[in-house]
Amino acid sequence: MKIRHISTTIVMAAAFVLAPLAQASDLTAAEARAIAKDAYIYGYPMVDNYRAQYAYYVDKNDPNFKAPWNHIKNINRVFTPADTAVQTPNSDTPYSWAGLDLRAEPIVISVPAIEKERYYSIQIWDAYTFIVGYAGSRTTGNDAGNFMVVGPGWKGETPKGIKKVYVSDTDFGVVVLRTQLFDPADIGKVEKIQAQYKMQPLSAFLGTTPPPAAPTVDFIKPITQNEQKTSLEFFNIMNFVLGYSPAVPSEVALRERFAQIGIGGGMTFDPARLSPEMKTAIEQGRADAWKAFAGGVKELTEGKITSGDVFGSREFLKDNYLNRWLGTIGIYGNAKEEAMYPVYRVDSEGKALSGTDRYTLRFAPGEYPPVNAFWSLTMYNLPQSLLVANPINRYLINSPMLPNMKKDADGGLTLYIQNESPGKDKESNWLPAPKGPFATYMRLYWPKESALDGSWTQPKLMKAE
Repeated sequence: MKIRHISTTIVMAAAFVLAPLAQASDLTAAEARAIAKDAYIYGYPMVDNYRAQYAYYVDKNDPNFKAPWNHIKNINRVFTPADTAVQTPNSDTPYSWAGLDLRAEPIVISVPAIEKERYYSIQIWDAYTFIVGYAGSRTTGNDAGNFMVVGPGWKGETPKGIKKVYVSDTDFGVVVLRTQLFDPADIGKVEKIQAQYKMQPLSAFLGTTPPPAAPTVDFIKPITQNEQKTSLEFFNIMNFVLGYSPAVPSEVALRERFAQIGIGGGMTFDPARLSPEMKTAIEQGRADAWKAFAGGVKELTEGKITSGDVFGSREFLKDNYLNRWLGTIGIYGNAKEEAMYPVYRVDSEGKALSGTDRYTLRFAPGEYPPVNAFWSLTMYNLPQSLLVANPINRYLINSPMLPNMKKDADGGLTLYIQNESPGKDKESNWLPAPKGPFATYMRLYWPKESALDGSWTQPKLMKAE
């Protein structure tokens, strides 16, 4: 089998030659504002992903640093409130992380055989924050295997022993491996599995001479999440990421449009050279983008948009860049086939959740979330969307905990979601909440068809009297 993936770098260059860039001064303020809005919506996921990548794979002094590019870092514990680099972290499955640098040659990921009852997944992301693909329990099974990830423009034969090839549209990417933890006593087994995860260049896998190393990259320092909202330096970070993200054919015209205000790979966005009118127009475009984002969050809260709409491949999300941006609320979340995330932001009466109130969530007998693997409910504070410190160090309730939970008289299950303990007799079913605003995310790993087709719906969160 041959993999053919034509780089669009040359196509982009030719397009720019054929269509000289307009100067910002050639645009009206209204045109610049509209372009800035669209560029910001398009670019925010890339900039936010780069912020996490820089912390994880570049800045060795960052407390969140994992490992250099193309090396796996196994985290033999679950996330806690001390982990702050990624919003809405999953605390169900110990993670293994790797940053992908595909410029020199493909990368091969190898995994051992894993017992059939244990869920695991390998999720591959590109710099656009599209999901390139999955390996693991749902897609390729739990047998041992080797999986190859190739970058844009790579051409070559698929070697023997490679189970599947994944093609990234960008030179840099992220690999997230999740390994199910059944209970705290199971962590030793998870560690043994993680220790067998392996990542290596294709030449090392084949035992051949490696190609020349890719040039050293002077990674631009990212800005904070708050600065992403307020600083026009955002567009220079975006330009840096676009430099390693060749435009796909369907987006060549879009990237040409962005270039009219200085946004594109290899370009410099200099606010100092803008007229006051043009600078204001671009800032207004950014504000327009945030209004659109707020509208999307409202639709998420109302259930008009679900997590299944905001994570996925390029083929799935297509040009819905606002939904792609909404996915950064839970960056590195799963496509709906791999996991679903029913979210609770309001109670049964439509009122925002707060630790000043008490709530219950009840599953009727036999009506637990329908999954092939397992389900969980995790607590996050708002607006940070991070795990919540609490006296019992419990950040979620999940299906492996069911044997130790107190059932209702009819065999159903009631969870108590509140800031203070519901009492010793109910603490087994207590999910501690912060004192202020919060949201809870349900996770259905490898959901069954009844969840995917909507015939199962999550029970409502009821405010306690």
